Amino acid sequence: MSDVAIIDNGGANIASLRFALQRLGADARLTADPAELRASRRVILPGVGAAADAMQRLESLGLVEAIRSLQQPVLGICLGMQLLFESSDEGETTCLGLLPARVRRIPDRSGFPVPHMGWNQLEFADDPPLLEGIQRGDRVYFVHSYAAPVGPWTIATSDYGGEFSAAVRQRNFYGAQFHPERSGRVGAQLLANFLEID
Repeated sequence: MSDVAIIDNGGANIASLRFALQRLGADARLTADPAELRASRRVILPGVGAAADAMQRLESLGLVEAIRSLQQPVLGICLGMQLLFESSDEGETTCLGLLPARVRRIPDRSGFPVPHMGWNQLEFADDPPLLEGIQRGDRVYFVHSYAAPVGPWTIATSDYGGEFSAAVRQRNFYGAQFHPERSGRVGAQLLANFLEID
């Protein structure tokens, strides 16, 4: 059994994510096999690119229902987090439907160019297990043009001309809008925390 199965959805960040997990001592295996996903202790859904393309790829691989049915901890990263929601403005895409909201395009505002690219602060009220050892105000690395709203699923926010969900949780499904594999110590801490979640 693999420690972590990384869903092979063609994301450009997969190599750096695998390296980040290997540095933490995790056996990270890239797979598109539903049986292997179900057998793994943890699953990561990475993503870089467009929501419609990513969902089409998951559907073509027969992974949509497999992901929805997973019982172990699952972490969506960047676009992978957005795919956990019901739908996205990006291409009017129907997503996995695990979180009851729609991902919206970041509004064009003076002084806040889209995409939101670079380091930004995390804010959170509680101390959820995914963020253990991470401090309020710690900075992480974002690259995105679409963002999830704040709701009961939100465990951390960030602000870019308006507040959005920077990290989420719904049952065994977790998400990080930022790239932990590019976020230095803070990102490594989040990944280490995910590896400890039962």
